[in-house]
Amino acid sequence: MAVYTHLGAEELARLIAHYDVGDLVSAKGIAEGVSNSNWLVETSEGRFILTMYERRIDTADLPFFLGLLDHLSEAGCPVPRTIHDSAGDAWRMVDGKAVALIEFLPGVSPTSPEPGQARAVGSTLARAHLAARDFPRARPNDLAPADTLAILRQCGTAALHGIDTELPAILEIGAGILRKWPEELPQSIIHSDLFPDNVLMLGERVTGMIDFYFACTGAMAYDLAVTHAAWCFDACGEQFDERLGRALVEGYEETRPLNEIERSALPLLAEGACLRFIASRAQDWLDTPEDALVQRKNPMDFMRRLEFYRAAGQSAFA
Repeated sequence: MAVYTHLGAEELARLIAHYDVGDLVSAKGIAEGVSNSNWLVETSEGRFILTMYERRIDTADLPFFLGLLDHLSEAGCPVPRTIHDSAGDAWRMVDGKAVALIEFLPGVSPTSPEPGQARAVGSTLARAHLAARDFPRARPNDLAPADTLAILRQCGTAALHGIDTELPAILEIGAGILRKWPEELPQSIIHSDLFPDNVLMLGERVTGMIDFYFACTGAMAYDLAVTHAAWCFDACGEQFDERLGRALVEGYEETRPLNEIERSALPLLAEGACLRFIASRAQDWLDTPEDALVQRKNPMDFMRRLEFYRAAGQSAFA
């Protein structure tokens, strides 16, 4: 459920005055997001996104997250840069919470992606991987298969069965994924959450990759597998769009060809990606009251994706 902190017009004007972006004209709350409060800010010099970090984001990670935006933006990737205040700081504290002002990028998130868009996303993801290789900071992946399997075990067999009678099978499947998980793949900083709603596009051109708050050090091929699982199925995970899958991988390899080890690992990496989203959705499902205003996301949508990858193997990425 979205979390909102109210900031009045005078508070926002005082905050914006710390930045060299002109005078505040308007600020509108943005409904999207479950972990932060966000505003679309318009000043006399342009538009910006103001984010207040409410939960899930450790302020100790902000130098990594915001520094990564600046690094990728400077490398020419379509990523919003951080607006630094008059003291040169990337974020400020307001009422005990961190806030950051970030560049506004044009474009809309595709709701029904086309192959040309998937190809562009693949190429842009590869560009970001290459550009991030010399980023001086690192952050461990706290949603690796061992972590997500631990989440599912913590949920418990009975609770998983209560969500769907077929869901407890993920405990054994997840253990198998963990046993076979490859550890020696080429790494960079990865987005690891590049769903269509985290991409802005104008036609077939990517104008922005946003929401890097799950970014971490990890295998580049795993990030491609995450994106494949996020882009190439219908919402329920019942229908795989081969055209999107082919275009995404081809677009990626046009910019950064995979080596043979990475290519052979893709099906297992995709299973691991699905495991992660099954775990996070199951946990949220159990933690969200039934009378809550937010609609819970069914973990079986990614269980079906996982079963597809297990059955299709390399043909899913041909």
